[in-house]
This record gives sequence, C-alpha cells and structure tokens, in this order.
Amino acid sequence: MNFDIQIGGYRLQMLESVTIKKSVESLSDTAVITIPGTTYNRALEIEDKISPGDRVQVRFGYDATGEDLPLEFLGYVETISTDNGSIRINCEDEMYNLRKDLQDKAFQNTTLKDILKHVFSEIGGFDFVCDYDLKYDKFVIHNATAFDVLKKLQEDTGANVYLKGTTLHLHPQYSELAGKVIYDFARNIEKSDLKYMDEKKRKFQVVVEGTDQKGKVVKVVKGTPGGDKLTFKRPGIADKESLEKIAEEQLKIRSYSGYEGNLTGWLIPEVEPTFQAEIRDQDYEYKTGTYYVISVETSFSERGGSRKVTIGKKIS
Repeated sequence: MNFDIQIGGYRLQMLESVTIKKSVESLSDTAVITIPGTTYNRALEIEDKISPGDRVQVRFGYDATGEDLPLEFLGYVETISTDNGSIRINCEDEMYNLRKDLQDKAFQNTTLKDILKHVFSEIGGFDFVCDYDLKYDKFVIHNATAFDVLKKLQEDTGANVYLKGTTLHLHPQYSELAGKVIYDFARNIEKSDLKYMDEKKRKFQVVVEGTDQKGKVVKVVKGTPGGDKLTFKRPGIADKESLEKIAEEQLKIRSYSGYEGNLTGWLIPEVEPTFQAEIRDQDYEYKTGTYYVISVETSFSERGGSRKVTIGKKIS
C-alpha cells in the first residue's frame, strides 16, 4: 500500500485516511483527506501552508510509487476543519470553479443547450457535451452561481450531470458507457448489500406536470396503470415531448428485474461511475447480469483500500 498526495506546493508525509466519492447523480466529485492533528506531541499547524483553492492531486494503490500510482482524484481544497484531534481537508473537483456568481437573466422560449452555452460563455474556461435537450417556456437566473443553474437543470431533467476535467457532461441516464469490470461473489466481493428484485413486482406510474408561462398545467403519464404512482412537477416546462423524456428517465431507473444496492470490493479492479459492472453468482446463475455503475466511494488508509460500488439499472 502506498500513497502520493500533493496539496498546493506540499506533498503529504502523514496520512490517516482518504475517502473519495464520485457519482453521476452528484454534480461534483469530492475527497476528504484526514491527517493527524499532532506530530511528536505538538499540534500540526497547516493554515499557513494550505488554504482553500489550493490544487489537490491524490494517488494511491498497490506496489508502486509516485506517478506510477493510479490517479484517484484531481481538484481543489474547499475547506479545512478539525475533527477529534485530526485535520480534515475537504476537496472538490473542477466544480469548485463553477461556484461563481452569474448575472441575472431571464430566458424566454429557450432550450437546455442554449442555457448551457450562456452559462459557460460567461464563466469561461469550460466546455460541455450534451446529448439531452428539452424546451423551457421560461428559465430565470437570479442571484445564482453556475453551480446553482446546473443543479436546477439536473433536477428538471433527471439526467446524469458531471464533470470530466473542465468538460461538463449531461446525458440521459444509462446512455454513456465507459469501461467494464467483473465482480464475482466467489472472488472479489468483500461485502454485499445487494437485493434481487423481480420486475413483475415493480409496477410504477410516473406523472410529470409542467406549467407554461400563463400557469396552465400540462400533464404526461407513463408506466403501468395501478402501479405505485410517482409525481414530478416541472414549472416552466410545457413542451410535451420534453415532459415525456423526463417521465421515461424516471421509469428507467425503476423498472427492471435484477439487483439493486451496493457491493464492496478492493482497489482492483479500478471502477468509475458510467462503468458496466458484471456481477456473477455461481450459486444462482439466473441472477448474473451487467449493471450500470452510478457511484463509487473509494477509501484508503493503513488498514487497506476498498471501493463501495452502487449500481443502477440492469443493462444485460
């Protein structure tokens, strides 16, 4: 086990633990680096060495050193705090640079892509990839940051919204597939909190209600009549096709036969959100399937390393 963590112009020599959280359902990836609060019976003073906005690079893994270790996180120091005698350095990815105030603006008859173009032209230094679009009758930016706008767009669409470096990705759920990993209950699953669910017992009816500029309600209903009813309200969206997309996204994440929950493995295999995870069970082969990875929580300390993998819909 080894680590190489650089913060600003310093390289850490002591470490208690690192926890990194990545998810397609969270706008930003985060890391919490915990170091001892004392050394040789003296309080460790870091405030004059590390400050919010400092660049952070985190590497750790097995049987390697320096840049040969896998790069697990790139970002910035957000806050520094003390906790039970330890120092916690809370970090955020490039989303840190999107917490900037925007000028107030009201859009009329616009699209999601037009809103993104405006936000990033004002902020600068970022671009975006978006294959999901919907129409807004009205969208208002008031006393908001770029982060606030992206959060609102994510809430409206139900899409995956996340950064890779300085490129924002906005995609329908499960549409973007990256690498593939294999987890086997007999080999590399340390702990499991997975439950197998039968699609026949999972019936849902999704209702999405939008409103136009005059307050008129436009309703779209998708799913199985008589199933568990889920209602979502989207003020400012009256385009029926856009509302249908939102309803379909909500059904995607619920209607399938297969596992739901999470499993915990070790640092190998390396896995990221948007990966495909094949889960094998030699005792119950009918349960074997491939799932979309929604989030990964990676932990590292002197006790070892692990990855908690949360899965979404079964892909195959």
